[in-house]
Amino acid sequence: MNDIMKIKSDILKGFFGLERESLRIDGNGRLARSPHSFRSKRLSRDFCENQLEIITPVCDSVKDALKALGKLDAYARKRLAETGESLWLYSNPPFFESEDEIPIAKYKGKFSFEYDYRAFLEKRYGKRLMLYSGIHFNFSFREEFLDSQSESKDELYLRLFRQLSKHSWLLVLLTAASPVYDRSFDKSGKQGLALNAYASPRSGSKGYWNTFVPVLDYSSVKNYVKSAQAYVRSGALYSAHELYLPVRIKPRGENSPENLEKTGIDHIELRMFDLDPLEKLGIAEKDLDFAHLLAIYLLSEKDFRFTKALQQEAVKNHQNAALYDLKNVRIGKKPIIEAALDILAKMERYYSAFPEKEEIKKVIAYEKEKLAGKRLCEKVREAVGSSLDNIRKLGGK
Repeated sequence: MNDIMKIKSDILKGFFGLERESLRIDGNGRLARSPHSFRSKRLSRDFCENQLEIITPVCDSVKDALKALGKLDAYARKRLAETGESLWLYSNPPFFESEDEIPIAKYKGKFSFEYDYRAFLEKRYGKRLMLYSGIHFNFSFREEFLDSQSESKDELYLRLFRQLSKHSWLLVLLTAASPVYDRSFDKSGKQGLALNAYASPRSGSKGYWNTFVPVLDYSSVKNYVKSAQAYVRSGALYSAHELYLPVRIKPRGENSPENLEKTGIDHIELRMFDLDPLEKLGIAEKDLDFAHLLAIYLLSEKDFRFTKALQQEAVKNHQNAALYDLKNVRIGKKPIIEAALDILAKMERYYSAFPEKEEIKKVIAYEKEKLAGKRLCEKVREAVGSSLDNIRKLGGK
C-alpha cells in the first residue's frame, strides 16, 4: 500500500464508545418505581432513578462498540426481567400520571453533588424534559494519524468540533425517530397518542436546550473553557455540564473544564441520536458508521471562524431539521433535502479513492434511501400506528 492509501486508511481508524439512555418500565408499560439496583459503572443512571444509562468501554470499531452495548443490554434485560421490568427503547417517554413518577437519581456521600445538580435542573427545566432519552456517540482518532498531521491534536479536534456543530442538522435529519408521544408529557393525567410537530422533539426548539443559545469561543481549548466558565460565573449555567449543545469536546478521565484545559481534547461526543425502536439496540450500525464518515469528510472542508451568528444559525438549523414536515425548511438557500443530498454526493466523491470505498458507498446509499423515500421518522410512525404501546413489540423489545 502506497503512502497516500495508508493515510486514507489511517484516518478511518479510531476509538469508539456509546452511552445509551433508556427508561425502565414495569409490566404494565409504566415508569418503574423501583430504585436503580445495578452496581456497575457500565450500568448507571442519568437524570432520574428509573433512567438506565448503559456505557460501553472504549472499542476499536463501531461494530465492536455495538457488540459491547449488546452484551450489556442483554445482561440488563435479564436482570430486569427477574422483577417484571424491561427497557423502553424510545426517546419520548410512555404514559405517566404525574412528575411524582420521576424520582431524581439518588446519589449520596461523596457523589451527593450529582443529586444537587439534578435538583437544580428540575427547578430550571422541570422533570418532564429530563425523561427524553437518546444515544451519545464518542469517537477519537488514533495517535498514528494525529502524529502525521501538521496541526496539533487540539487544533484538529477544534476544527472538527466547529464543522460538526455547523452540520449537526444532517445527523438529526437522518436519525430523528420520535414523531409520536403520549399526551401525559404535555399535562399530568392526560393520555393517548399524539403526533408531534417534530420528528425528534428532544432536538426541536422545545427540547433539550439551554434557556438561551450559548455563544462560545472555539479558537482554542483555553478560550473555549474560559467562555464556558464565564456563563457559570454569571449564573447563566450551573456548571459547564449544563451546556446542552449537540456536540461536545471531552478530555480523558474527569470530565471537567479544568481537566480539559490541562490535558487537552481526547475525543468528541455526538449527542443528537434518537433511540430507534426499529433496532434491537436502539440504533443502526450504518447510522453510526455514517456519523463517523461524516466527521472524517468534514476534516477535508475549509475551516471557518465560528462567529456568534453562525453558532446561532447552527442551533436553528439543528432544531429545524428535527421537524416532521420539512417542506419549508432550508439550509442556507437550499431546501434541506437538497442540501443533505449535496453533502452525500460530496462524501461519495471524497471517498472514491479510499481502499474501503465499496463498503463506504453502501453506508452512504443507506442514508440516501431515507431522503429519496421514507425517512426513519416516517417508518417509526407507521410501525407505532395508533398506540405507543406498540413500541414494546418493535425491534427494540
